[in-house]
Amino acid sequence: MRAADRPQVKQDRALRTRRAILEAAAVVFEDRGYDSAKLSDIVRLAEVTKGALYFHFDSKEDLAQAVIDAQVSTYPPVIPQEFRAQEFVDVGMVFSHLLRHDVLLRGSARLTLEQSGRGLDRAAPYQGWIDLHTALMVEAKERGELLPHVDPAQPARLVVGSFAGLNVMSQTLGLDLDREVSALYTSVMPSLVYPAVAARLDTAPDRGSRAMHGPNGERHCDCSARRAVRLAGAGAFEPPAGTPAGALVEAPVEAPAGALAAG
Repeated sequence: MRAADRPQVKQDRALRTRRAILEAAAVVFEDRGYDSAKLSDIVRLAEVTKGALYFHFDSKEDLAQAVIDAQVSTYPPVIPQEFRAQEFVDVGMVFSHLLRHDVLLRGSARLTLEQSGRGLDRAAPYQGWIDLHTALMVEAKERGELLPHVDPAQPARLVVGSFAGLNVMSQTLGLDLDREVSALYTSVMPSLVYPAVAARLDTAPDRGSRAMHGPNGERHCDCSARRAVRLAGAGAFEPPAGTPAGALVEAPVEAPAGALAAG
C-alpha cells in the first residue's frame, strides 16, 4: 500500500466504526429507551472498544443526539412524480415502509418522542419534516393542484403531527402503520387538492414499498435482510448470524432537508 493511500484507509475505517456504533446504539435505544440504555450493550453489539466509542462520541447524550440527527442523513430523496401532491403523500408512505425495516430510523424516532434525556435537541427532525412537506405543498399550489383556500403550511403540520400519533397508536394497539397512514392520506388529500388530482393520487397501503422498489414493491424489497435482530434472553443484543459490524441497516443516502419524527 502506498503511503499516500493510508490516510484514506484510516478515514474509511473510522467512518465504518462510527456507523457501526450508531446502528448498535439505535438497536439499544429502540429497545430500552434513553434512560435504560447502557453503553456496555452498545459497545458489545457494535463489536468495538469503549475507547473507540469515546473517540467518536463524548457521552451517551452525544451518541443519542447523533442517532436523532441521523433521520436526516438516512431518509431517501423524494422521487419526482406527475403531481407534487403525490410526492407529498409518498414522503410519509416511504417513511412508514422504512420504519418496518431500518432500526436506525426507529431508534431515532423513539428518542425524538421520549421525554428523558432533557438535553437532547428533538426539534430539528420535526421542523425539518414540516419544512419538507411545506415546500412540496407550495410547489403543488404553484402548479395549480391545491384548492384555493389551502395554506401550504397547515397540512404540513397536520400530517407531521398525525403521523407521529398514528405511529405511537399503531405500536400500542398492534396496528399496521402502512394501513393507518394510508387512511390518513386517503381522508385528508381530497380536502387539499382539486378532485381531478385527488382521483389520480395513489394512497394505497403498499405505496411506500412501490415508490421505493417499483411496481412489484415488497417482492423486490431487501430492506428486511438488513434488520438488526434482538435476541430474547438476559438483555443480550446480537446482529443476525453472519452480519458484519456496520451492516445492521441500509447505507445512508442523500436526504432532503428534513426527516420524519415519529414514535
